Amino acid sequence: MVYMVDAPEQQVSSTTDPLLLDNQLCYALYAAAHRITRSYRPMLERMGLTYPQYLVLLVLWETDGVTVSDIGRRLRLDSGTLTPVLKRLETAGFLIRNRRRSDEREVEIQLTEHGRDLRAEARLVRESVMCQLNMSEPEVQAMRADLNALIENLSAAG
Repeated sequence: MVYMVDAPEQQVSSTTDPLLLDNQLCYALYAAAHRITRSYRPMLERMGLTYPQYLVLLVLWETDGVTVSDIGRRLRLDSGTLTPVLKRLETAGFLIRNRRRSDEREVEIQLTEHGRDLRAEARLVRESVMCQLNMSEPEVQAMRADLNALIENLSAAG
């Protein structure tokens, strides 16, 4: 397929036209992100979690007792976005929010026993998604490294 660009004498093929949807990295990333969150949804719903709540728990399973701002930095979310997620997790009994005694401005987040116990179930969620991806662990690690480099490049640029 050949497309006309600007002047009739300029022709661009479908593989090189930079404005075709299929040639957009942003669209491929958007569609992949949408599909992967959809693949998590049924399993997380059975656990009583949304995808953003799951991400918060991943941070806490890695390091319990961190501040809201620490979680925000890790997930690249502002406190306005994060606070409602944390409130819902607290209401569900997965975590406790407390003001730090050393600095009242900071809110520390700690898992409850129920929140810690959920980690074993989450391992099964990851295994299920890995099966759906039909990729090996090294392939996933390589893709994750590429995406992290992309994130860093875009963070540095803007």
